[in-house]
Amino acid sequence: MRLDLSGRTALVTGSTQGIGRAIAAGLAAAGARVGVNGRSTDSVDRALAELGEGDFVAVPADVATADGAAAALDLLPRVDILINNLGIFGAQPALEITDDDWRRYFEVNVLAAVRLTREYLPGMRERGWGRIQYIASDSAVVTPTEMIHYGVSKTALLAVSRGFAKEAAGSGVTVNSVIAGPTHTGGVEDFVRSLVGTDLPWDDAQREFMLRHRPQSLLQRLIEPEEIANMVVYLSSPLASATTGGAVRVDGGYVDAILP
Repeated sequence: MRLDLSGRTALVTGSTQGIGRAIAAGLAAAGARVGVNGRSTDSVDRALAELGEGDFVAVPADVATADGAAAALDLLPRVDILINNLGIFGAQPALEITDDDWRRYFEVNVLAAVRLTREYLPGMRERGWGRIQYIASDSAVVTPTEMIHYGVSKTALLAVSRGFAKEAAGSGVTVNSVIAGPTHTGGVEDFVRSLVGTDLPWDDAQREFMLRHRPQSLLQRLIEPEEIANMVVYLSSPLASATTGGAVRVDGGYVDAILP
C-alpha cells in the first residue's frame, strides 16, 4: 500500500514526545506537512531537532486552554489532518480524586480535542476532505482501578469521536478514535516504576507490570509508539476513506472483545 499524504497539512497535539512524536514522524514520512505541538517553544524546538528531516511546523501552544487553541489556529490556520493526541494520566486512589482533578482531566483530555475539532472541522467539510482522530486508550473500555478519572476521559473521547463523525457525515471528512493499548513511552516507564518499584531492570519491570496490572494483554509486552503511529498514518490516508465513526484498536489484544 502507498500511503501518500503529499500536499496535506497535519496538526498533532502533544507531539513533542512519545506517541505524538512518533505520529508526527510517521505523517511526515508519508509526505505531509506536520505541525508539532507542545506547551513551550523549548520543548517544540527539541522535538524538531530530534525529528530531523521532514516538513515540520513549530506550533508552541497550550491547546488545553482557549487562548492556546487560538494561538495554534493562528500558526496553522488550515489543517487537513487533525490528530488529537494530547493527554495526561497518572495513578490516584479513586476516593482521593478531587473535583479539581476531575476538571483538569476533562479539560486536557477531552475539551482540548473538542475545541480544536470545532475550529478545524468546518474548513475540512467545505473543502470536501479531512481526517480527524482522537487517541483514546484501552482504559476507555477497561476502566483501570488506579486511575478511573483517566479512563472516564478516554471513554468520553469515544463518544466525542462518534458524534463528530455523524456531524461530518457525507462530507468527505472521516472521524475516528484509536484505542491504544499499554505503550512504551517515558511517561509510562515512570508509571510502571511507580507500581512495581525501581529496583528491577527495565525488561523485568515491564514484564512484572504486564503480569500484575495488564494480564489480559495478548501481546504480553508494551506496544512501541511507532506501532500506534502506523495505524494513525493509515487512517489519515486516502486508503481509509470508508473508515469513519469507528474505534480502531491497536491494543495488543488487551480488550477482551471480538468487535472493535
